[in-house]
Parts: sequence; C-alpha cells; structure tokens
Amino acid sequence: MLKIIHARINQGYRTSDFPAVPPVMPELFGGLPELEKDKCNHSCSDCIKVCPTGAIVKTNGSLTLDLGLCIFCHACVEACSYQALSFSQDYRLSVNKREDLLLSNNTFHLAKAVDDKAKRIFGHSLKLRQVSAGGCNACEGDTNVLNTLVFDLGRFGIQFVASPRHADGLLITGPVTENMKLALLKTYDAVPAPKLVIAVGACAISGGIYSGHPETNNGIGDLLPVDLYIPGCPPHPYTILDGLLRLIGKIL
Repeated sequence: MLKIIHARINQGYRTSDFPAVPPVMPELFGGLPELEKDKCNHSCSDCIKVCPTGAIVKTNGSLTLDLGLCIFCHACVEACSYQALSFSQDYRLSVNKREDLLLSNNTFHLAKAVDDKAKRIFGHSLKLRQVSAGGCNACEGDTNVLNTLVFDLGRFGIQFVASPRHADGLLITGPVTENMKLALLKTYDAVPAPKLVIAVGACAISGGIYSGHPETNNGIGDLLPVDLYIPGCPPHPYTILDGLLRLIGKIL
C-alpha cells in the first residue's frame, strides 16, 4: 500500500488544463484542412481522384472539401503537387449545421452554444447515452478516453449514462447500419425531451467510407435532428471535448 501511495504522489497532477490552456497537439496530428486557392491549379483534379470518400468536389472551378465525408487520410495532400492543400494543427472542428462542414475557403463557423433555455437545462449537468451504430470502435475509443483522469469529463458536469431514460441526449458513432437503425430510433424515443443529438466521426455524419453502401444509412442526418457535428476519423479526444463544451456554452 505504501508503494502505491508513493507512486501516486510521484505521478503528480495529470489532469489537463484544457480549456484554460490550449492543448499541444502531436506533430503528426491533422486538424482543420487549409485550402490555398491561389496555389491551386484549377484544371487539375488529382486530389479529387485520390479521395476515398469523394469528400472533394469542384464547383465552378473551385474546390470544396466536405469535412463530414473527410477521413483525414492526407491522400489529397500527397497528391497535390502545388501544395494547395494541407492539414493544420487546429483541433477545433465542431459545427452546429451540416452545411458548415463544407469548406470552400478558410472561413470556418465553429459550433455555438444551445439557446439560453437549453443552456439552463444542460449547462451544468449533461448526461449522454452513447450509441455505437455500427462503428469500428475508433470513435468509440476516443470518446471513452474522455473519462480518464487526463480529460476528466466529469469535472464539466458531463457524464455517460447506461439508460437513455436517464439521458439528456445521444452521442452517436458509426454509419447507422440497417441492423442498428431500429435500435437507434428506439433509443432516441426513450430519451425524454428536450434532448440533444451529437454525431461523432465521419461515419455518423455521412457514412464515411461506407457512404452509399446499401447496408448503411449514410449516418444519422436523415434520421434524427442533429445539434452538433464533430468530424474526424476518428476525431481526437480534444476535438470531441471542445465540441461538447461549445455546445453547452463553456467555450465561446
């Protein structure tokens, strides 16, 4: 027992200072994409050809990157000989509207808090039921790690609960397979109103790499009203935490 106590004292304080202090992301981290149109050869389509999910399209000669479909594989960066595409270290990716994930320039509208009435309800205590609707466990893993002492999700009044009847909303991962569709809808119905819906990861937002597959529903967009979209494949834990805190008004 004394050895355990000694080891714990030596470990010191491990909880992150986020959001008071921005996190230092790993060098290889790929965050918010940056499009430099002045460098782009608009007659070239190399980035479009290599994108595995069709996240990049050209409209009127201008590129648009759909962060809801993007799996952050960096294939477009490697294919672009003009260095017009890059991924920044900005972990802040959450938005309130699906259309805000369409990146056609370097302006990006981050998520805003729910209205004042909802903030009074959820701002100090937010209980979420996590539903893995056919996910690969990557988004689920980066969500679960928020409960560790580094992130300490509970200090913000946010907790995951076992029953949807005890929840204020759903946090959904996965492309919503046909086998999970009914279970997801029943879980949503079991959550008392008012309730929130959070889509985490490319699969939940758009179907991701499974987009268009007959056994998936291309995410939850056409099934449930979504209050927060958190893109990524998977999103970094700080990206998820940042989005949750923005939704309840703890980050402006």
